[in-house]
Amino acid sequence: MRQTRIAGIMCLAIVLLTTHARGQSPTGSGGSTKSSSGKTNSSARLETMEKALEVQQKQILNLENELKGRDAQLQQLLQQISQTQQQVSQTQATVKQAVQESQSVAAKSAPVEQLDQVKRDVDDLKGNATSMAFNLQEAQKTVREQAESPLALHFKGVTITPGGFMAFETVYRNRALGADINTPFNAILFPGSGQNALSEFYASGRQSRVSMLAEGKLSDITLSGYVEADFLSAGVTSNNNESNSYTLRQRQVWGQASYHNWTITGGQMWSLVTESKKGLDNRSEALPMTIDPQYTTGFSWGRQPGIRIVRKFNDHFWVGASVENPSTTFSARGNAANFALGGPGNSGGLYNSTANYSFNATPDVIVKFAFEPGFGHYELFAIGSRFRDRVYPCAEPPLGGCNGNPPSAQSSYISSRNGAGFGANARVTLLKQLDLGVHALVGNGVGRYGTAGLPDATVNADGTLALLRSYQALGTLEWHTPRFDWYMNAGEEYIGKRWEIDPVSLKPVGYGSPLFVTSGCFTETLPASGNGFSFGPLLNCNADTQRVIEGTVGFWLRLHSGPKGRLQFGPQYSYVSRNAWAGTGGTPKGVENMVMTSFRYYLP
Repeated sequence: MRQTRIAGIMCLAIVLLTTHARGQSPTGSGGSTKSSSGKTNSSARLETMEKALEVQQKQILNLENELKGRDAQLQQLLQQISQTQQQVSQTQATVKQAVQESQSVAAKSAPVEQLDQVKRDVDDLKGNATSMAFNLQEAQKTVREQAESPLALHFKGVTITPGGFMAFETVYRNRALGADINTPFNAILFPGSGQNALSEFYASGRQSRVSMLAEGKLSDITLSGYVEADFLSAGVTSNNNESNSYTLRQRQVWGQASYHNWTITGGQMWSLVTESKKGLDNRSEALPMTIDPQYTTGFSWGRQPGIRIVRKFNDHFWVGASVENPSTTFSARGNAANFALGGPGNSGGLYNSTANYSFNATPDVIVKFAFEPGFGHYELFAIGSRFRDRVYPCAEPPLGGCNGNPPSAQSSYISSRNGAGFGANARVTLLKQLDLGVHALVGNGVGRYGTAGLPDATVNADGTLALLRSYQALGTLEWHTPRFDWYMNAGEEYIGKRWEIDPVSLKPVGYGSPLFVTSGCFTETLPASGNGFSFGPLLNCNADTQRVIEGTVGFWLRLHSGPKGRLQFGPQYSYVSRNAWAGTGGTPKGVENMVMTSFRYYLP
């Protein structure tokens, strides 16, 4: 609309100048008559153009009314347009004045030199008006693009940014696990399993993700909220036979308030254990670039409800603390039924009745320090956890001195243990394209924070919990170019053994005992039923995982990246080795080779 107005102004200037040039005469009354005629024609044309400009002005006002309510950036652009319009109006007035002066000079038979100077002034003004009209056109184009294709939505002062991606992914494993693209690393099969004789291939869109970020600003506080979900969950009746009826999964749901250098966040989010790329900011987690949504062995992480407080110092140092949802994962063999630490979920309380939940005493407490001295990003953190169970000493009377009475719940009590872990992350960029990363976590009772899902604890012969010592380590190498992202990961997770002889049964109990029978881990058995979906179970295979090792290599190719979104493709190869503690029948080892592909479209 405004371009039309500028064009009208320029046409008016040209018409007036042409009229003047045709009607003027250096001397004599004839020149005066032509000048008078030119003025009459000019007035008529000026009246016509002014009416047209009034119509255009109304159209411009309608456009401005439609653009009301846009955010501050659009308002700033509109201000720039207004300023440019004022300059154009001033130029219009100057052009009219120059034309009038030229006509007055002509009427007074001014010298030719003075008329030439006036013409040059008018030409300069016309050039400036053309330049300003072009700038106005570009600014108006930017406003229209942001109005028609915004990167965010605006609602009652809140900026809402949608996000996520749509994915088509495949996985091939040379030994069948009965899994989707999410790999259960601590369930890699030992040689005797019949499934090892078959490979598996699955295609999946379940890692497709939807997200939304909402942000609003008060005078000195920024409020934000974030929600993110995918489809990597399984209801009791879910399957992929026909309708692919898997459920929507809650990944992150949190709210945040930022005040100067303080930030407080509450909700389900990435654990503070997870490495960050910038400070301790949410949504800046340094996740492995893998296709596998279980990421890679050696990577320490969690997504769980919690409250986090972060303090920033001078853009170089951050301190954060969080309290997060706890859980106890344990593994024990040969123990008597003299302990309990949880139970199946209560469906009336909205927990899954087919899953087990530990009854936790306190939340996990995590403290982290991050610093960026100007070359790289570095973190130190600590985890504090508390574990407990209910012990029944009279389940095996000789252990508890139950006066020769039959086994009972007499003299039962609660036993507690404190766990702790310490970790560090480091990431450095070399040559502006090469990222080197190192991660490590070691402690007692921190197994569940590792990708492999190793246990936190086992159980002593008397029913009390015994925490397991573990470590997690990961090295990453990433090479970034305008179109490619190459990555290599090498990680390991280790869990120590803890066992003893039960003085009543005289059998080994606990985790990783060399007296556990492992001979059946190498022998295949007959199917458990004739329904076609039950391979024979491994008999006399009491092997406990000692370590899981994985090496991964892959790349992402950006097929397209622009304001309409990003399209990318990537393949990945992984080699996984699950090594067990040695038993009386040998040392079992499971190996898996996996090839994954992913084709994704990311929202802009």
